[in-house]
Amino acid sequence: MSKSIQALRERKNELARQANELLANNGDRTWSKEDQAKYDGIMDEMERLGSQISAHQRMLDTEADQHFNDVTRGTKKPGNDGEIDALAAVALYMRFGNNVTAEQAVAIRNAMSTTTPAEGGYTVPSEVATMVIDALKAFGGMREVSELLPTETGAPWSYPTSDGTAEEGEIVAENAAATTGEITFGTAALNPFKYSSKKIALPVELIQDSSIDIVQFVVNRLVTRLGRITNKHFTIGTGTGQPFGVVTRASSGKVGTTGQTTSVIYDDLADLEHSVNSAYRRTARFMMADTSLRVVRKIKDSAGRPIFTPSYDAGGTAGAPDLLLGRPLVVNDDVPVMAANAKSILFGDFTLYKIRDVRNSFSVRRFDDSAFALNGQVGFCGWQRSGGNLMDTAAVKFYQNSAT
Repeated sequence: MSKSIQALRERKNELARQANELLANNGDRTWSKEDQAKYDGIMDEMERLGSQISAHQRMLDTEADQHFNDVTRGTKKPGNDGEIDALAAVALYMRFGNNVTAEQAVAIRNAMSTTTPAEGGYTVPSEVATMVIDALKAFGGMREVSELLPTETGAPWSYPTSDGTAEEGEIVAENAAATTGEITFGTAALNPFKYSSKKIALPVELIQDSSIDIVQFVVNRLVTRLGRITNKHFTIGTGTGQPFGVVTRASSGKVGTTGQTTSVIYDDLADLEHSVNSAYRRTARFMMADTSLRVVRKIKDSAGRPIFTPSYDAGGTAGAPDLLLGRPLVVNDDVPVMAANAKSILFGDFTLYKIRDVRNSFSVRRFDDSAFALNGQVGFCGWQRSGGNLMDTAAVKFYQNSAT
């Protein structure tokens, strides 16, 4: 399996090299039909290989998880002094709830805060909290490009803002005084909201199966839901009872040319890019849904050259993003898809979007009440306190598809 996926990756990298070489070799000359057909064929094959690689990777991940479970089978993990460590204590709580020995109950209390009200769940130890934050980064794209601001408490917070793009200095004559250049400050709310994963029901047999890494399994199920809802709100949140999303707060950069209700042209993308002040363009990138990327990657410049450049998966550029007009591109499927009046493409400096996480706020509760027990199930629910806001609305701008 590992040799197979390596061969697929090498083939994909070779295709990416060919695509980049084709772009470079053609320079500024107009592409021929043969050049275009060759490039399109390369991109189509890369897309198919990407799907195949993802399928192989999921299988490898599953095999690795099973190997880990086989090696670490069991719940009680004594250290040198015979005590139960924090992760094992969390696993005990998830597997057996309150049906544990007195020694195990003490370990659970030591590992998990019991000061949180019962309906709020029990705060997990730092090892699990770190696992949660790392897992949240995999969802959607906003945590990938925004600045993360962990805070000790969830108290209301007004974050200071200031737009200095129009400010400039001056020349001062000898012995003359410098004039005053006032700085205008503002504030933007960056308050956390209490998110719930909603209750999930899992079979008792699965929970009690010692071959399952119960902490990883339950946390992944809960975090998947939390990651999806928070990324959605960080992207298109209304700001009323939920965070402001980046799409909601961004400024208008370009409205599509008439007829571009489900598409975009090269000129509109160029206008969007230059609608953002050059001070923000140094670290700017594009963001759009995957369906929009499928449209954009087919666009050519005036010489017939594609404006989308695929990334490599290996070598000196490992981990490098795809490029659009030479700018990094991130896929976020919570950005609206192309439709009449849709704000479907974002461009700008996304580090000005701040995501606030309250430290030690991820908590878990196990439910054994009759609603679950009568069905042979155990219930779990997770909570997390997070918020977000775009601190400078000029830093990110959107392309809006035309109305007609």
